[in-house]
Amino acid sequence: MRRAIILALGTSLCAFGIANATAEPQEQSAAKPPSSKSATSWTSPKNAFGQPDLTGSWNNATLTPLTRDRKLGDKPALTAVEARSKEAAFAEGLAQRDAQVTDPNSLPGNAEDKAKDAKLIATRADFGPAGGAVGGYNTYWLDPGNHFVEVNGEFRTSILTTTDGQAPARRAGAPKPAGGAQFRDVYDNYEDRVLGERCIIGFGRNAGPPMLPNGYYNNNYQIVQTADSVVIDVEMIHDVRIVRLNAKHRADDVRPWMGDAIGRYDGDTLVVETTNIPEAQNFMGSWKKLKVTEYFTRISDTKILYRFQIEDPDFWEKPWGGEYTFQVLNGQLYEYACHEGNYALPGILGGARNLERKASEAKSTTASGQQRPR
Repeated sequence: MRRAIILALGTSLCAFGIANATAEPQEQSAAKPPSSKSATSWTSPKNAFGQPDLTGSWNNATLTPLTRDRKLGDKPALTAVEARSKEAAFAEGLAQRDAQVTDPNSLPGNAEDKAKDAKLIATRADFGPAGGAVGGYNTYWLDPGNHFVEVNGEFRTSILTTTDGQAPARRAGAPKPAGGAQFRDVYDNYEDRVLGERCIIGFGRNAGPPMLPNGYYNNNYQIVQTADSVVIDVEMIHDVRIVRLNAKHRADDVRPWMGDAIGRYDGDTLVVETTNIPEAQNFMGSWKKLKVTEYFTRISDTKILYRFQIEDPDFWEKPWGGEYTFQVLNGQLYEYACHEGNYALPGILGGARNLERKASEAKSTTASGQQRPR
């Protein structure tokens, strides 16, 4: 962790990213398998069970966004010069951001903050909302990573591997998108509030499936392998995915958090198939028939190639997906003890009751010409 954590901003920014990922798609393609170069240039070590060794602490923070900047069109990758230049500009922007002291009495997202963040926003336009409408804080608190995704020597312009770097259009007659938006203007009950705010599941999709970097902070993981399962400890909130090896999907319609994940080893690759994903964890509206297939392939001492494929016959014409690399984490994973909801929910619900009371009083005053006694 580079910075302290404030949950509200991450929730808003992840909602921004997912909403931005669904517009005006073009022809699509599914996630691509690793090239022969990445598959043969390095020999994967084996653990005590004879499995490809994925054990360790990893990080998936990256400057590469989930969806491609539309100004880049069908350009799937930056040149090495372009990527290094953008990385250097971002690092310079972070240094300038850190070196400047913000007036503690000023509000985040003001003109002074935006001026300091200009170089950061030039590299990652989706940093624009930081500290603005959500009123949380500025980009000083963010730890987005400092490199673009590099796969097979290509510096990718998006995590999605579709032709235009966007999510595909929903097919005609697709079901109405599921609920579970990142922010809900519902304050009647704590169970109406979003999962991340309640410290149940992390905001964004760090835990997945698919597992995606949130782009802002806490993108760390620990993988533990046993003879019959793989456990992925996700820093964001405190999520733990348990993948049952060589098992069958449950036959009932029980939908555990993060779905029902079963796995197998295919050569040097861990293949994980997840179904039974709950509605509250829908992916771009899909959940009931959503199947996510993930591929974890160790490609060097310091990298895991992660690919994912999305399928839902009710939502999309054909499978599609993306890929990126996990980097080795130079450190260890510590507990993320999420308590925001414990402290904030009484205030959120109490504030809503106060607003309702004031609205009722105003209505009474307007109707009677005088305020009723309380």
